Amino acid sequence: VQLQASGGGLVQPGGSLRLSCAASGSILRINAMGWYRQAPGKRRELAAAITSGGVTNYADSVKGRFSISRDNAKNTVALQMNSLKPEDTAVYYCNAGGVWTVQGIGGPYWGQGTQVTVSS
Repeated sequence: VQLQASGGGLVQPGGSLRLSCAASGSILRINAMGWYRQAPGKRRELAAAITSGGVTNYADSVKGRFSISRDNAKNTVALQMNSLKPEDTAVYYCNAGGVWTVQGIGGPYWGQGTQVTVSS
C-alpha cells in the first residue's frame, strides 16, 4: 500500500490550499484516512480524519477552516484548507489506518509529506 500526496505550497495568510492523497495497492477497504502535520520543532499532530462512513474529526485549531473529504471508491482523501494562518505552516502527511487487502488488515500507512507554508 502506498500513499501519494500532493497540493502543498506557499500561500499568504487568509488564503486557501487543497491537499490530495491517493492510496494505491490491492486495497479492499480503508477504515480511516486523515492528515497529520508536523511543524518545525514540534510533534506530529492530527489535523483532520475521516472514517469510511464519513464521520470526521478535526483538531480544535482547524475547526471551521479545514474540511476533509474522501472518495471510498477511489481510495482518495482531500483536505480543503481555508483562512490559512502562519501557524498552519507545517509538513502535512497523509495517513491511512485499518487498511484491508487480500492479505488482511494493516496500517497505518503514511504518505511522503507535503510542505505547506503560510507567509506574507
